[in-house]
Amino acid sequence: MSAIAYISEAPPARDNFGRQRAHGRIALTVEARGGASRIVRVHESGASRLRLPKSPHGLDGVMLNVAGGIACGDAMSVEVEIGEGAAASLSTPGAERVYRSDGISATVENRLAVAAGGRLAWLPQETILFDHARLERRLEADVAETARLTVCEPIVFGRRARGEAVRSGLVEDRWRVRRGGRLVFAETLKLSGDIEELLARKAVARGATALATVLHVAPDAEALVEPVRASVAALEAVEAGVTSWNGLMILRMLSPSAERLRDALRETLPILIDRPLPRVWTC
Repeated sequence: MSAIAYISEAPPARDNFGRQRAHGRIALTVEARGGASRIVRVHESGASRLRLPKSPHGLDGVMLNVAGGIACGDAMSVEVEIGEGAAASLSTPGAERVYRSDGISATVENRLAVAAGGRLAWLPQETILFDHARLERRLEADVAETARLTVCEPIVFGRRARGEAVRSGLVEDRWRVRRGGRLVFAETLKLSGDIEELLARKAVARGATALATVLHVAPDAEALVEPVRASVAALEAVEAGVTSWNGLMILRMLSPSAERLRDALRETLPILIDRPLPRVWTC
């Protein structure tokens, strides 16, 4: 009887095997003091670190994940507050990798706040998804009426140079942006199941495996439409479109090549942030 009772039991849940999960958090507050933008609060924990290399262009933060990538069940978060009249950029030292999952999603939560007259350039380099990766990412931003926020998120599906493709997985990227307390931009990108087949569809990506969404929130966003259009018109191996309304600009890019997409962003982003890109983008 005991043997029969043992066999009839459900196997233990996979999470009970005690696999290590990576957790990381960065919290940052920047204020304008003495004619310069200065960090007044910084917190880092778990696998997340923040480094501040010297820059002639202002305060450039570099976010690191010392876990060496993101795996299933990992949870990362960043909270940024830019005070009145302060400015900063945040980027990563290179591409972030999201590895295959056995069913559990990795989560990334980013919360950005920019006060009156403040400027924030959120410029992580590309996120590379491996086959069977599962990523759920959220971005929440609160922007004052006179503040400026530029958000860029490139995503690459597989490493094409190594013959890799993403045939199955999940990516859900949810953006919610409020301006003056009012929701002005809401978008969710979700691809699940046979991602390779989805990307091959004409109405989705026409076979492109590298994409980027750039959102620019600023009082004069509409004035930059023509310079940005002129920039993207000269791009090779990149399909791009830009539109603007009510102090918002959205730029979308598709490319079969991660390298071409990166080159395109290097050409276009300085127009929006009105300064050269952080050094990590040009190394």
